[in-house]
Amino acid sequence: MDQILEYAGTLGPLIIATIKAFIVLIVGWTVAGVVARTVRRKVNASEEIDNTLGNFAASIVRWVILLMVLIAVLSIFGIEATSLVAMMGAATLAIGLALQGTLSDLAAGFMLILFRPYKLGQYVDIGGTAGTVKDLNLFITELVTPDNVQIIVPNGQAWGAVITNYSAHDTRRVDLTFGIDYGDDANKAMEIILAAAAADGRILSDPEPWTRVTNLGDSSVDITARLWCKADDYWDLKFTLTKDVKEAFDRDGISIPYPHTVMVKP
Repeated sequence: MDQILEYAGTLGPLIIATIKAFIVLIVGWTVAGVVARTVRRKVNASEEIDNTLGNFAASIVRWVILLMVLIAVLSIFGIEATSLVAMMGAATLAIGLALQGTLSDLAAGFMLILFRPYKLGQYVDIGGTAGTVKDLNLFITELVTPDNVQIIVPNGQAWGAVITNYSAHDTRRVDLTFGIDYGDDANKAMEIILAAAAADGRILSDPEPWTRVTNLGDSSVDITARLWCKADDYWDLKFTLTKDVKEAFDRDGISIPYPHTVMVKP
């Protein structure tokens, strides 16, 4: 009986400490989420601060609070802050070696925020992976493809890759190439393309729309049009103008050649 009481007396404080630590952990995790969301909302509400910075600041605040919660949990089990610092110092090398990739992502995250090669909402290509930037935090960049697929890119890979930002500037150039028959009038075809472009109010007048014969192919004369528009109009304009020019060619007797197969009997 005495052994049972002694065992209960030893186990009791540990159970109580575990319950306290669990409560602190749950409350701390909840508070970290609430504070991070508040910081994100407050920062993003300012028109002078980019949303990318708001998300990044929220991520930092969340991880700082979680670190404080971890220290509090360890102190409940009797591990003093000074002892914890000593332990962390001794384990720094081992942790650094074990988490080289994570620490690299963390450092890259700060570099991405500092130099800002892309922002939230921009369409980018990161090392061959393309999508709209949905989130940028301490460790990862989240992209969403046009067909709504989530792609997670570690910040270390993003920072070390070639980044193509299609949304960095307000305007973009639309390049369209149309093939016409060798028997058709190239000048007339270029006039039709320019007329179709002029009829679309999204085409900018500066820089001036440009059309030239750019290639003499095996079965077609290729005419290229270079037109400028606002970046947000790029894809819709490209698809619409391709259709409009094709219909205009049909009305004005400009033919678009296509491969034919001729069967020759021996």
